Amino acid sequence: MSDADPSPATEAAGGDRSVDADAVGGDADAADRRRLGAVVLAVLISQVLLYPGVPDLVVALGAPAGIDAGMWFLVAEFGAFVAFAVVWGALSDALGRRVPLIVAGALGGAGSYVALASLPALGLGFGAALLVRAVGGALTIGAFSLSITLLMDLRGGNGRNMGAAGLAIGLGAAVGSVVGGSLAGLGALYPVYAGAVVLGGAGLLAATVDDRAATVSAESGIGSDPPDEVGFGDVLARARTTPGLLVPLAFGFVDRLTAGFFALVGVYYFQDPATFGLSAAGAGATLALFFVPFALLQSPFGALSDRIGRFLPVVAGSLAYGVVTVGVGVAPVYPVAAGLMVLVGVCGALMAPATMALVTDLVEPEVRGAAMGLFNVFGSLGFLTGFLIGGSATEAFGYTPAFLAVGGLELAIALALLPAVRSISPGAGVVGPLGAEG
Repeated sequence: MSDADPSPATEAAGGDRSVDADAVGGDADAADRRRLGAVVLAVLISQVLLYPGVPDLVVALGAPAGIDAGMWFLVAEFGAFVAFAVVWGALSDALGRRVPLIVAGALGGAGSYVALASLPALGLGFGAALLVRAVGGALTIGAFSLSITLLMDLRGGNGRNMGAAGLAIGLGAAVGSVVGGSLAGLGALYPVYAGAVVLGGAGLLAATVDDRAATVSAESGIGSDPPDEVGFGDVLARARTTPGLLVPLAFGFVDRLTAGFFALVGVYYFQDPATFGLSAAGAGATLALFFVPFALLQSPFGALSDRIGRFLPVVAGSLAYGVVTVGVGVAPVYPVAAGLMVLVGVCGALMAPATMALVTDLVEPEVRGAAMGLFNVFGSLGFLTGFLIGGSATEAFGYTPAFLAVGGLELAIALALLPAVRSISPGAGVVGPLGAEG
């Protein structure tokens, strides 16, 4: 059944939304959901294309070989994500527009990739590369965060919409890791050129999407002020003071921490001759073992959270995710590690769309951009922490202790916040329904 098809089951799950509303807006929502999913997909492909080849790329950009240079190369981009995610979101809320900002962020990010690939020929050093990475990150996070926010503005169920975002994120990471590994084998700068092309295409595609930010408040019946009367500072204040919002932000932080850990330490772990000795292409394919199930299961698991509530997907998924992450680090042989990477993807797919949907459930439509910006700030801080803890712990203690630390942190946050997740989930019992509608 397509996104546009209303049915008795859809009507029953739709709460207070009528079938007439589905009939009027469903087709447009389905088309925009697909296009926005494709934009998020392209942004993730462009980003992850670089990861498998980071060890050689940083050397080509003038850095010494080793995990430290790779760590700072990734930290530069995600530091900019942290600094600018909320700025983009609050700006879009205050302006009542998202699409022009998405286009600007994507095309600007593509330009930064071209600039990065030009640095070796210009004779500029690794410091210049880090600066370009930071500028590119500041631009790219706008395209990424606001595309997800625009998905939040669609109807059809918060879990379903965030499942579409998660599908795009996971599939983009899977495609990027495999293709990026193959391109890195041809030349260190090839993934950078490819990233520029893909990110530029994302900007052009985003220009075809209907901008819902200006009308979402009126359609939802929440609030009557026109978007241009909501100031930048007011948007930030209202998002920050939303009760319960820190819960999905905390889960977003630790979930992305583990993803950042795999993006950096995982690449070195699987390529290290002392462990499995894979090529860049082999490491990229191994990362894809995580990203493929993570992508394909996001949409059904997101829809599941609309039906049973967010509690079980978030808490149970996080607990299992932590256990399996530790397992990857202690796997005795590659086939065991590869199988566990698949399970990591399944567990991540269970928790990720439900966690993002919690953000939509908790905030008012007119501050969704700032709220998703905050979520991405916490997520980017998680990536940064994963890079820094992963790189530092691996250098100091080796791979196994680093995996134990990161997996243990995922377990700790799930157990500590278990009561809080339940408290912000309306409905009776462990699986009470929560926020099915967008």
